[in-house]
Amino acid sequence: MKAVICTKYGSPEVLQIKEVKKPVPKPNEVLIKILATTAHIGDTKIRRFEPGLGPVKDFFFKPLMRVIIGFTGPRKKILGMELSGVIEAIGRNVKFFKAGDAVFGSTEFRFGTYAQYCCISENGIIAIKPANMTHEEAAPVSNAGITALVHLRKANIQKGQKVLIYGASGSVGTYAIQIAKNLGAEVTAVCSSANIELVKSVGADKAIDYMKEDFTQNGEIYDVIYDAVGKIEASKRRKSLSNSGYYLNVLTASGNIKLNIEDLYSLKELCEEGKLKTVIDRCYPLEEIVEAHRYVDKGHKKGNVIITIEHNGKT
Repeated sequence: MKAVICTKYGSPEVLQIKEVKKPVPKPNEVLIKILATTAHIGDTKIRRFEPGLGPVKDFFFKPLMRVIIGFTGPRKKILGMELSGVIEAIGRNVKFFKAGDAVFGSTEFRFGTYAQYCCISENGIIAIKPANMTHEEAAPVSNAGITALVHLRKANIQKGQKVLIYGASGSVGTYAIQIAKNLGAEVTAVCSSANIELVKSVGADKAIDYMKEDFTQNGEIYDVIYDAVGKIEASKRRKSLSNSGYYLNVLTASGNIKLNIEDLYSLKELCEEGKLKTVIDRCYPLEEIVEAHRYVDKGHKKGNVIITIEHNGKT
Protein backbone atom coordinates (compact mmCIF):
# COMPACT_ATOMS: atom_id res chain seq x y z
CA MET A 1 0.00 0.00 0.00
CA LYS A 2 0.99 3.64 -0.38
CA ALA A 3 1.96 5.57 2.73
CA VAL A 4 3.66 8.82 3.64
CA ILE A 5 6.87 8.15 5.55
CA CYS A 6 8.58 10.66 7.85
CA THR A 7 12.06 9.38 8.72
CA LYS A 8 13.50 12.62 10.11
CA TYR A 9 12.38 15.98 11.46
CA GLY A 10 12.31 18.99 9.20
CA SER A 11 10.47 20.88 6.48
CA PRO A 12 7.51 19.38 4.57
CA GLU A 13 9.98 17.91 2.09
CA VAL A 14 10.98 15.22 4.62
CA LEU A 15 7.64 13.52 3.88
CA GLN A 16 8.01 10.81 1.22
CA ILE A 17 5.46 8.51 -0.37
CA LYS A 18 6.56 4.89 -0.38
CA GLU A 19 5.15 1.40 -0.79
CA VAL A 20 4.88 -0.38 2.55
CA LYS A 21 3.33 -3.60 3.76
CA LYS A 22 -0.43 -3.51 4.16
CA PRO A 23 -1.36 -4.10 7.82
CA VAL A 24 -3.26 -7.16 9.01
CA PRO A 25 -5.85 -6.70 11.77
CA LYS A 26 -5.27 -8.35 15.12
CA PRO A 27 -8.16 -10.34 16.65
CA ASN A 28 -9.72 -7.19 18.18
CA GLU A 29 -8.93 -4.80 15.34
CA VAL A 30 -10.58 -3.59 12.15
CA LEU A 31 -8.71 -2.87 8.92
CA ILE A 32 -9.86 0.46 7.48
CA LYS A 33 -9.53 1.53 3.88
CA ILE A 34 -8.82 5.21 4.49
CA LEU A 35 -10.54 7.63 2.14
CA ALA A 36 -9.83 10.91 3.94
CA THR A 37 -7.43 12.15 6.59
CA THR A 38 -6.14 15.61 7.53
CA ALA A 39 -3.07 17.79 7.64
CA HIS A 40 -3.53 18.25 11.38
CA ILE A 41 -1.51 20.87 13.25
CA GLY A 42 -0.33 18.06 15.54
CA ASP A 43 1.19 16.24 12.57
CA THR A 44 3.02 19.36 11.40
CA LYS A 45 4.40 20.01 14.89
CA ILE A 46 5.74 16.46 15.11
CA ARG A 47 7.25 16.75 11.64
CA ARG A 48 8.92 20.08 12.53
CA PHE A 49 9.85 18.83 16.01
CA GLU A 50 8.23 21.90 17.55
CA PRO A 51 5.90 21.35 20.55
CA GLY A 52 4.46 24.82 19.95
CA LEU A 53 4.09 25.73 23.63
CA GLY A 54 6.17 28.89 23.35
CA PRO A 55 9.96 29.48 23.19
CA VAL A 56 10.67 28.91 26.88
CA LYS A 57 8.48 25.83 27.36
CA ASP A 58 9.62 24.36 24.04
CA PHE A 59 13.26 24.66 25.18
CA PHE A 60 12.59 22.53 28.25
CA PHE A 61 10.08 20.17 26.63
CA LYS A 62 12.10 19.21 23.55
CA PRO A 63 14.45 16.78 25.35
CA LEU A 64 11.44 14.94 26.75
CA MET A 65 9.81 15.05 23.32
CA ARG A 66 12.85 13.27 21.84
CA VAL A 67 12.53 10.48 24.41
CA ILE A 68 8.79 10.06 23.83
CA ILE A 69 8.51 10.60 20.07
CA GLY A 70 11.95 9.84 18.69
CA PHE A 71 15.49 11.24 18.76
CA THR A 72 16.33 11.95 15.11
CA GLY A 73 12.88 11.37 13.66
CA PRO A 74 9.43 10.10 14.66
CA ARG A 75 9.34 6.48 15.83
CA LYS A 76 5.92 6.28 14.22
CA LYS A 77 7.03 6.84 10.64
CA ILE A 78 3.51 7.18 9.24
CA LEU A 79 1.94 10.34 10.68
CA GLY A 80 -1.74 11.33 10.56
CA MET A 81 -4.27 10.95 13.36
CA GLU A 82 -7.74 11.57 11.89
CA LEU A 83 -9.53 9.38 9.37
CA SER A 84 -12.72 8.43 7.63
CA GLY A 85 -13.11 5.39 5.45
CA VAL A 86 -14.60 1.92 5.04
CA ILE A 87 -13.86 -1.24 7.00
CA GLU A 88 -12.30 -3.80 4.66
CA ALA A 89 -11.72 -6.63 7.13
CA ILE A 90 -12.18 -7.44 10.81
CA GLY A 91 -10.30 -9.53 13.36
CA ARG A 92 -11.92 -12.75 14.54
CA ASN A 93 -13.00 -11.28 17.91
CA VAL A 94 -14.57 -8.06 16.60
CA LYS A 95 -18.24 -7.76 17.59
CA PHE A 96 -19.39 -4.23 16.85
CA PHE A 97 -18.28 -3.64 13.26
CA LYS A 98 -18.43 -5.52 9.98
CA ALA A 99 -16.75 -5.28 6.60
CA GLY A 100 -18.35 -2.53 4.53
CA ASP A 101 -19.13 -0.21 7.46
CA ALA A 102 -18.34 3.44 6.76
CA VAL A 103 -16.49 4.73 9.85
CA PHE A 104 -14.62 7.73 11.18
CA GLY A 105 -12.21 8.01 14.04
CA SER A 106 -8.84 8.97 15.50
CA THR A 107 -5.66 7.02 16.07
CA GLU A 108 -4.48 9.74 18.47
CA PHE A 109 -0.71 9.63 18.94
CA ARG A 110 -0.45 6.17 17.45
CA PHE A 111 -0.73 8.07 14.14
CA GLY A 112 -0.76 5.96 10.94
CA THR A 113 -3.51 7.60 8.85
CA TYR A 114 -1.24 8.96 6.11
CA ALA A 115 -1.72 5.67 4.31
CA GLN A 116 -4.22 3.74 2.25
CA TYR A 117 -4.97 1.41 5.18
CA CYS A 118 -4.59 1.26 8.94
CA CYS A 119 -5.79 -0.95 11.79
CA ILE A 120 -7.65 0.30 14.87
CA SER A 121 -8.97 -1.56 17.88
CA GLU A 122 -12.75 -1.81 17.82
CA ASN A 123 -12.59 -0.32 21.34
CA GLY A 124 -10.65 2.69 20.08
CA ILE A 125 -11.91 6.09 18.96
CA ILE A 126 -13.98 4.80 16.04
CA ALA A 127 -17.67 4.96 15.16
CA ILE A 128 -20.03 4.64 12.22
CA LYS A 129 -19.68 7.78 10.07
CA PRO A 130 -22.47 10.37 10.29
CA ALA A 131 -24.86 9.52 7.47
CA ASN A 132 -25.16 13.12 6.30
CA MET A 133 -21.41 13.76 6.06
CA THR A 134 -18.86 12.99 3.38
CA HIS A 135 -15.65 11.24 4.39
CA GLU A 136 -13.85 14.56 3.98
CA GLU A 137 -16.26 16.27 6.38
CA ALA A 138 -16.24 13.47 8.95
CA ALA A 139 -12.50 12.88 9.36
CA PRO A 140 -11.57 15.98 11.43
CA VAL A 141 -14.54 15.68 13.81
CA SER A 142 -12.86 12.73 15.53
CA ASN A 143 -9.97 14.76 16.92
CA ALA A 144 -10.39 18.51 16.50
CA GLY A 145 -14.10 18.28 17.31
CA ILE A 146 -13.50 16.21 20.44
CA THR A 147 -10.72 18.58 21.51
CA ALA A 148 -13.11 21.54 21.41
CA LEU A 149 -15.81 19.56 23.24
CA VAL A 150 -13.51 18.33 26.02
CA HIS A 151 -12.04 21.76 26.61
CA LEU A 152 -15.34 23.64 26.68
CA ARG A 153 -16.88 21.05 28.97
CA LYS A 154 -14.33 22.10 31.62
CA ALA A 155 -15.94 25.54 31.72
CA ASN A 156 -19.43 24.11 32.43
CA ILE A 157 -21.01 26.61 30.03
CA GLN A 158 -24.55 27.65 30.94
CA LYS A 159 -27.28 29.03 28.71
CA GLY A 160 -26.91 32.77 28.20
CA GLN A 161 -23.26 32.99 29.23
CA LYS A 162 -20.84 34.99 27.13
CA VAL A 163 -18.08 32.97 25.50
CA LEU A 164 -15.17 34.42 23.54
CA ILE A 165 -13.24 32.16 21.18
CA TYR A 166 -9.85 33.44 20.06
CA GLY A 167 -8.49 31.96 16.85
CA ALA A 168 -12.06 31.06 15.93
CA SER A 169 -11.53 30.37 12.24
CA GLY A 170 -9.24 27.36 12.70
CA SER A 171 -10.15 23.69 13.00
CA VAL A 172 -10.73 23.63 16.76
CA GLY A 173 -12.12 27.18 16.71
CA THR A 174 -14.87 26.53 14.17
CA TYR A 175 -16.03 23.46 16.08
CA ALA A 176 -15.83 25.38 19.37
CA ILE A 177 -18.16 28.09 18.07
CA GLN A 178 -20.80 25.52 17.20
CA ILE A 179 -20.44 23.52 20.41
CA ALA A 180 -20.70 26.65 22.56
CA LYS A 181 -23.80 27.74 20.61
CA ASN A 182 -25.37 24.32 21.14
CA LEU A 183 -24.83 24.82 24.87
CA GLY A 184 -26.79 28.07 24.68
CA ALA A 185 -23.92 30.55 24.90
CA GLU A 186 -23.61 33.95 23.26
CA VAL A 187 -20.45 33.56 21.21
CA THR A 188 -17.95 36.20 20.19
CA ALA A 189 -15.35 35.05 17.68
CA VAL A 190 -11.93 36.67 17.28
CA CYS A 191 -10.28 36.18 13.90
CA SER A 192 -8.80 38.09 10.97
CA SER A 193 -10.94 40.34 8.76
CA ALA A 194 -10.87 37.75 5.98
CA ASN A 195 -12.67 35.24 8.20
CA ILE A 196 -15.40 37.38 9.75
CA GLU A 197 -18.15 36.02 7.50
CA LEU A 198 -16.87 32.46 7.97
CA VAL A 199 -17.17 32.50 11.76
CA LYS A 200 -20.62 34.08 11.54
CA SER A 201 -21.71 31.38 9.11
CA VAL A 202 -21.04 28.68 11.72
CA GLY A 203 -22.91 30.51 14.47
CA ALA A 204 -20.86 33.31 16.03
CA ASP A 205 -23.13 36.08 17.33
CA LYS A 206 -20.36 38.67 17.12
CA ALA A 207 -16.98 38.80 15.43
CA ILE A 208 -13.91 40.87 16.27
CA ASP A 209 -11.12 41.52 13.79
CA TYR A 210 -7.99 41.15 15.91
CA MET A 211 -6.05 43.18 13.34
CA LYS A 212 -8.22 46.22 14.07
CA GLU A 213 -9.36 45.75 17.67
CA ASP A 214 -7.89 44.41 20.90
CA PHE A 215 -10.78 42.58 22.57
CA THR A 216 -9.27 43.21 26.01
CA GLN A 217 -9.73 46.96 25.53
CA ASN A 218 -13.40 47.11 24.50
CA GLY A 219 -14.89 46.81 27.98
CA GLU A 220 -16.71 43.53 27.35
CA ILE A 221 -16.56 40.88 30.08
CA TYR A 222 -16.86 37.18 29.27
CA ASP A 223 -17.74 34.12 31.32
CA VAL A 224 -15.42 31.93 29.26
CA ILE A 225 -12.42 32.79 27.10
CA TYR A 226 -11.12 29.95 24.94
CA ASP A 227 -7.81 30.53 23.21
CA ALA A 228 -8.10 28.00 20.38
CA VAL A 229 -4.63 28.80 19.01
CA GLY A 230 -2.67 29.50 22.20
CA LYS A 231 -1.68 33.04 21.25
CA ILE A 232 -3.27 35.35 23.84
CA GLU A 233 -0.52 37.13 25.76
CA ALA A 234 -0.25 36.04 29.38
CA SER A 235 -0.64 39.65 30.56
CA LYS A 236 -4.04 39.89 28.83
CA ARG A 237 -5.57 36.53 29.71
CA ARG A 238 -7.78 37.70 32.57
CA LYS A 239 -8.47 41.31 31.60
CA SER A 240 -11.81 40.54 29.98
CA LEU A 241 -12.78 37.60 32.17
CA SER A 242 -15.45 37.78 34.87
CA ASN A 243 -14.37 37.15 38.48
CA SER A 244 -15.78 33.63 38.32
CA GLY A 245 -14.86 33.19 34.66
CA TYR A 246 -12.94 30.37 33.03
CA TYR A 247 -9.88 30.77 30.80
CA LEU A 248 -8.93 27.88 28.54
CA ASN A 249 -5.82 27.48 26.37
CA VAL A 250 -5.84 24.81 23.66
CA LEU A 251 -2.15 24.10 24.28
CA THR A 252 -2.51 23.35 27.97
CA ALA A 253 -6.17 22.52 28.65
CA SER A 254 -5.93 18.87 27.67
CA GLY A 255 -3.37 17.81 30.25
CA ASN A 256 -3.45 14.01 30.36
CA ILE A 257 -6.96 13.78 28.94
CA LYS A 258 -7.45 11.05 26.37
CA LEU A 259 -10.08 11.09 23.68
CA ASN A 260 -13.30 9.38 24.73
CA ILE A 261 -15.54 7.29 22.48
CA GLU A 262 -18.64 8.68 24.18
CA ASP A 263 -17.58 12.15 23.07
CA LEU A 264 -17.29 10.92 19.49
CA TYR A 265 -20.84 9.56 19.64
CA SER A 266 -22.06 12.87 21.08
CA LEU A 267 -20.51 14.77 18.19
CA LYS A 268 -21.85 12.24 15.69
CA GLU A 269 -25.35 12.95 17.00
CA LEU A 270 -24.85 16.70 16.61
CA CYS A 271 -23.56 16.16 13.07
CA GLU A 272 -26.57 14.05 12.10
CA GLU A 273 -28.91 16.67 13.58
CA GLY A 274 -27.25 19.31 11.42
CA LYS A 275 -25.90 21.15 14.48
CA LEU A 276 -22.21 20.56 13.80
CA LYS A 277 -20.55 21.16 10.46
CA THR A 278 -16.99 20.87 9.24
CA VAL A 279 -15.29 23.84 7.62
CA ILE A 280 -12.97 22.71 4.83
CA ASP A 281 -10.34 25.10 3.53
CA ARG A 282 -8.58 22.92 0.98
CA CYS A 283 -8.37 19.29 -0.13
CA TYR A 284 -5.15 17.70 -1.35
CA PRO A 285 -4.57 14.19 -2.70
CA LEU A 286 -2.12 12.08 -0.70
CA GLU A 287 0.45 12.61 -3.45
CA GLU A 288 0.48 16.33 -2.58
CA ILE A 289 1.07 15.87 1.16
CA VAL A 290 4.15 18.10 1.01
CA GLU A 291 2.10 20.97 -0.41
CA ALA A 292 -0.60 20.38 2.20
CA HIS A 293 1.90 20.60 5.07
CA ARG A 294 3.52 23.63 3.49
CA TYR A 295 0.15 25.36 3.44
CA VAL A 296 -0.65 24.48 7.06
CA ASP A 297 2.79 25.72 8.14
CA LYS A 298 1.85 29.20 6.92
CA GLY A 299 -0.63 29.42 9.80
CA HIS A 300 -3.57 30.89 7.91
CA LYS A 301 -5.79 27.90 7.20
CA LYS A 302 -9.55 28.21 7.64
CA GLY A 303 -11.05 25.22 9.38
CA ASN A 304 -9.49 22.01 8.09
CA VAL A 305 -7.07 20.88 5.41
CA ILE A 306 -8.16 17.48 4.10
CA ILE A 307 -6.06 14.76 2.48
CA THR A 308 -7.94 12.46 0.13
CA ILE A 309 -6.64 8.97 -0.57
CA GLU A 310 -7.14 7.07 -3.80
CA HIS A 311 -7.57 3.31 -4.21
CA ASN A 312 -7.23 1.95 -7.73
CA GLY A 313 -7.65 5.43 -9.17
CA LYS A 314 -10.72 6.24 -7.04
CA THR A 315 -11.26 8.05 -3.72
